[in-house]
Amino acid sequence: MTLLTRLTLRRGTDKPRLSPLLRLLILTQLAFNIGFFAVLPFLAEHLGGAVGMAGWMVGFVLGLRTFSQQGLFVVGGALADRYGIRPVVLTGCVLRIAGFGWLGYAERSWAVIGAVLLIGFAAALFSPAVESEVARQAVVWEQTGGGSRTRVLALFTVAGQAGAFVGPLLGALLLSVDFRTVCLAGAGIFVLVLAGHAWLLPQHIPGRARVQLRGGLGPLLRNRRFLALCCAYGAYLLAYNQLYLALPAEVERAAGSQAPLAWLFALSSLLVVTTQLPVTRWVGDRLTLRRSMAAGLTLIAVGFAAVAAAAPAGGTGVIGLIPAAGFVVLLTFGQMLVAPAARAWVPDLAEEGRLGLYTGALSSVSGLIVLLGSAATGTLLDTGLPTAVPWLLLAAVPAAAVGLLPRRG
Repeated sequence: MTLLTRLTLRRGTDKPRLSPLLRLLILTQLAFNIGFFAVLPFLAEHLGGAVGMAGWMVGFVLGLRTFSQQGLFVVGGALADRYGIRPVVLTGCVLRIAGFGWLGYAERSWAVIGAVLLIGFAAALFSPAVESEVARQAVVWEQTGGGSRTRVLALFTVAGQAGAFVGPLLGALLLSVDFRTVCLAGAGIFVLVLAGHAWLLPQHIPGRARVQLRGGLGPLLRNRRFLALCCAYGAYLLAYNQLYLALPAEVERAAGSQAPLAWLFALSSLLVVTTQLPVTRWVGDRLTLRRSMAAGLTLIAVGFAAVAAAAPAGGTGVIGLIPAAGFVVLLTFGQMLVAPAARAWVPDLAEEGRLGLYTGALSSVSGLIVLLGSAATGTLLDTGLPTAVPWLLLAAVPAAAVGLLPRRG
């Protein structure tokens, strides 16, 4: 079944199809991730090799990119509420094109930093605008009898994961020429996205009211249920981030190198692309949003605990990698339950007319939790404690997050 065929998301002929706007936004996520991940995986090596940056400087630049993107999502969401998604998305695409073009020709540290900041801020504009409108349209689709809103958001997740899978393959192919070609190809993809959205994205979307920038942050900070969701989602993202922190250390211990990591990452992507929609369809008919998130967080906790339980045996080779593979599978299925449900829950908790602000705040607050938690996790992994101890402590994070989930809704 092709992606375009799945866009219908129908269980029968009486079910409404996704609107043209929803199809455009979901395919937008696919294109965004192809262009972005064609460049990002090769950035660190380029900075350390061709540009000649020290290791700490490479880490600093990558951290700046994350901050300028994830940390400013709340800004992009607020702008989308004020001006509509069309100008914000188009501006973000223009900045991403400029950022990739600049990065391809940047040879000094200051130029690289400027390009990376531009690339990150571009995503801080268009991503919350697109995500908030997908969430709003998913609610409309649900209200018109299309089915659970989580199915639309699951398809959005699948499109993003497919782009994250295809992007590095494209980048690796073009890297045989040089890194500049990779950057220019990424910019070219966003040129196509810009042209398509300038043509197809409506000037005004029915039902979307524009609000003033001021006056939204206070109610958000007093919205305890929404902040509780942010904290629980942040705990999930911190756990998911262990794919890049704790998992490599475990794979190195079991296999003597990090070569199997690529296969484990491919396994995760393949699971999302092939099973996200059936899992979401099955869960959507049986579980509330809270129970879906609770089940996903529990699966993730079990994944960490499984590695901790196997650690005393000290297995190596293929046998030693089985706990790591089990962790990846459980984490991925947990992600399938948590991510669509969290996005689907935001419209129920957001103030009227400020869905963009709340969608952006979900990413910004949870991103801050990941930033602080990752520093603590890195320290924990470097303490020389028995392998089981860090993994048990990490298992406690998603387990505790279940208790943070809002009780109603």
